[in-house]
Parts: sequence; structure tokens; C-alpha cells
Amino acid sequence: MAGTGTSPLNRAEQFIWLTARVLERRRFAHHFLEGSADAVETALAAYLNEDGGYGHALEPDLRGPVSQPLHTAHALSVLDSIGRCDGLRVERICRFLTEVSTKEGALPALLPTQRGYPAAPFIPIVDDPPAELLTTGPVVGLLHRNAVWHAWLFRATDFCWAAVDALDRSHPYEIEAAIAFLDGAPDRARAEAAADRLGRLVRDQQLAVLDPERRAEYPVAAGYAPGEQHFPYDYARTPESLARHWFTDEELSRSLDHLAAEQQADGGWPVNWRQWAPGTALEGRPIVTLKALLTLRAHGRSLG
Repeated sequence: MAGTGTSPLNRAEQFIWLTARVLERRRFAHHFLEGSADAVETALAAYLNEDGGYGHALEPDLRGPVSQPLHTAHALSVLDSIGRCDGLRVERICRFLTEVSTKEGALPALLPTQRGYPAAPFIPIVDDPPAELLTTGPVVGLLHRNAVWHAWLFRATDFCWAAVDALDRSHPYEIEAAIAFLDGAPDRARAEAAADRLGRLVRDQQLAVLDPERRAEYPVAAGYAPGEQHFPYDYARTPESLARHWFTDEELSRSLDHLAAEQQADGGWPVNWRQWAPGTALEGRPIVTLKALLTLRAHGRSLG
């Protein structure tokens, strides 16, 4: 029976049943209602294309059927969350990643095949897209964390190291991608040293809101929507992340208090990036809601 209480989890459950796609419903059931991983994987398969990549607006800001690296990265994160990031399913994904990589062996954010289908205006479509740490870092880190070995990873890992080492000015999403790579990178000593440097960069450039009550004093990155800021929990999604060491206990606790308080009256969490179409915002909120719940739980917060 669906939860009908007033706890954060009960309210979020009602929001999920009311608004979410089948995939997010299955994911919620798996993480919070003892639902099966098989059901999640079956729902995810609806977004899979014959080329081994994922499309069909799995990432809501990219519409249309064509496979894209961002969709495929999203699919990998779902598989990782249910313990299915292995075997033939990942071999097939790695073949797709190999086929769409740039000359550096890394991933662009968006392939030109997106042209002709609706897409968020803040994700440019170009004929020869460059490799991006934003896309490549989370995929490489996730595959290493799952002990996946594939030829694609060698050059992609080298690209990520070079990109991370070159960071001197950045923006929150790029830092988020960098720490996702470092959290899975096999060379742990190098990863810890790089993470320490990035943590100082985050503080020096005010890329995290350390005091939510003084949020207006923190800058918003160029090109971001008003209020599209990052908090400590955006980087340290789990206590095991290297980014956890960037923040004091008080700073992290304040950010988690803020995250919990962001739950809306309808039970869901809001999206804070630029909203360009009603449907994309509607599909994005259950994804953000799941991420918020999992982050709070990972840090030991009671969901009631």
C-alpha cells in the first residue's frame, strides 16, 4: 500500500506515483520499497537503442530517439545504483562509447545527430563537438568503481587526468564531474592529491554555498540560471566521496538541512536549472527527488 503519512518519504512517494515516469517509479520502489532490480532494468531497456547507446529523452533536456553520451551516462548511473554495472550490458555500452568518442578517446556532451530534435538551448549542437570532462569524468569514474575493464577506458582515463590537472578556473558541474572521476580512479594517491587541490579551488572560487542563510552572497556561474548554485552535498553525495573532506561537519550539516527543507508542498524537490519546456521540468523533478532522498539517506538523515 502506498504511504499516506506526512513523513518526507511518504510525501515523496505520493509525488512519485503522481508525476514520475515508469523508470523513476521503479527506481523509487527498488530503493525504498524493496522493489526488484529486474524491474528497474526492464524499465531502463525502453530507452536502449540498437547501437548500444541510450536515447528517447532518458535525460529529459534532450528529446528525440537518438543515442547520446549524456543519455548513456544516465543509464550507467541507473545500472550502478542497482548493482548491474557489469557483463554484456556494459560491454555493449562501452562499444557505443568507443564509436562516439573524439580523437582524444573521450566523450563529447552532444553528438550532431541531435540536430532536428528538441533540445535544451543551453546545450549547443555543433558539427565537431569537443571532448568534455563534464561527460567523460562520471562515466570513467563509475566504470572504474565497478572494476570494469575495457580498452575504451585507457585513453578516456588519460583524458580525465589531463583535464583535472589543468583545472584552475571552473564551474560547479565541471567540478562535480571531476570528483565523480576521482572517486573511482584506480590511482588513489593521485586522486586524493587532486581532490585536495580541487577542494581548495572550490572554496577559493566560491563554487559551493557554505552557508544557506547567506546564499545571496555566493556567485552564480556564468550561463547558469538564477539560483542555480551548488551546495556541499552536490559534491559529496556520500560520506565516502573525496569531496567530503572539503567541508567541515557544520558546513555539510547545514547543507543537508537546506536540502531537506527544499522538499515542496507536493512532496517533490524542485529543479534549479533553467526550465525551457513544461514537460522537461515535469520529468526532471522525480529524478531530482530521488537524488535528494538517496543523498539524505546516505548521510544518515532520517526520512521518517
